[in-house]
Amino acid sequence: MLKIAIIGVGTVGSSVANILKDNKEIITARAGRELIPTIGVVNNLSKKRDVSIELTDDIDKVLNDDSIDIVVELMGGVEKPYEVVKKALEKGKSVVTANKALLAYHRYELEEFAKDIPFEYEAAVAGGIPIINALREGLTANNILSIQGIMNGTCNYMLTKMIDEGVKYEDILKEAQDLGYAEADPTFDVGGFDAAHKLLILGSIAYGIDAKPEDILIEGIENITSYDIEFAKEFNYSIKLLGIAKRENDNVELRVHPAFVPKDQMIAKVDGVMNGISVIGDKVGETMYYGPGAGGDATASAVIANIVDIARRGKGSPMLGFERNYGNKLSLLNKNQTRTKYYLRLEVADKTGVLAKVASILGDCGISIEKMLQKPLGNQKSNLLLSTHSSVEKDILKAIEELENTKVVTQKPAMIRIED
Repeated sequence: MLKIAIIGVGTVGSSVANILKDNKEIITARAGRELIPTIGVVNNLSKKRDVSIELTDDIDKVLNDDSIDIVVELMGGVEKPYEVVKKALEKGKSVVTANKALLAYHRYELEEFAKDIPFEYEAAVAGGIPIINALREGLTANNILSIQGIMNGTCNYMLTKMIDEGVKYEDILKEAQDLGYAEADPTFDVGGFDAAHKLLILGSIAYGIDAKPEDILIEGIENITSYDIEFAKEFNYSIKLLGIAKRENDNVELRVHPAFVPKDQMIAKVDGVMNGISVIGDKVGETMYYGPGAGGDATASAVIANIVDIARRGKGSPMLGFERNYGNKLSLLNKNQTRTKYYLRLEVADKTGVLAKVASILGDCGISIEKMLQKPLGNQKSNLLLSTHSSVEKDILKAIEELENTKVVTQKPAMIRIED
């Protein structure tokens, strides 16, 4: 028998407690021993919760209870959960968490404390999709060449509606908030930070690379317009918020941003609130993982899978999949050295010589145009929508700065990367 404490009995925490109770027979059969949700820690004891376990607002009551075997951390945040999880590990308790922000900032510190103690975090990335298990165990024979993932259901839902139904960004954001997909302050989702935290975790498992959110390129979907969608439709692209990890020789590239993706790619077919992650290994080729990326029961399913893993095996293996010193062979690629194709949206004066001026600036920066559309705006202005051949990030940023400083470009240029 293993006794379990749940710190944070919200939507996911309640689902964990109830699934362990409702599916007790099959879970016990799979774990090889009984798993008992014993106590839950909450901030507000007066709030009604649909669970049948003891509740307390005293975390130390759990951490100092030697009968508790596994601590499930679902409280959210970074620094307070870090102290709680660290203390649990120091006291020899196994830990399961769904906290991607905690791991984005403190995964390597926690790995030091978890050397001989099971620490699992499947639910921290893509909810019910077992991508952590796939990378740490299913693909261990492979060098991971790339990971490309839709890891935020809110953004994917919004982009799907914008593309398929022509809904404006402001309108679909309000709808997403009304449906509970987006928070009242949606910055964490639409700004790309949620996806970035998840990508950093996958990057550590795949490459042993130690990076923080501040070290990588992060952009959100706030500036996507109907003109960008029109360009995508014209040239058979979809637009997705992607988390991308790639290895080129001894460099690892990590970035999160909206991207044009050819519609015939599998990742482009992941719509609505669903998540999808493509992983390419040097031996297995491409594997694709698809499913719900959030929700109480889906996330709780991944949490309980980790609890069962702990019950089966006892002492833990390396938390992030392999020994730390392996990652020292690789370096995080400077985000200004990223190479890809780019899309530019330029509002320009509608007069002779403008296109030549734009092409000249791009050419001087080593950038060539691949495709272009011109859309009149009225008032002697037009939108130039163009894509480039493969270019380097620092060159496109220099070109954008120079274009912005010309008199023919009347607004700050918009840029989206193309992943094909």
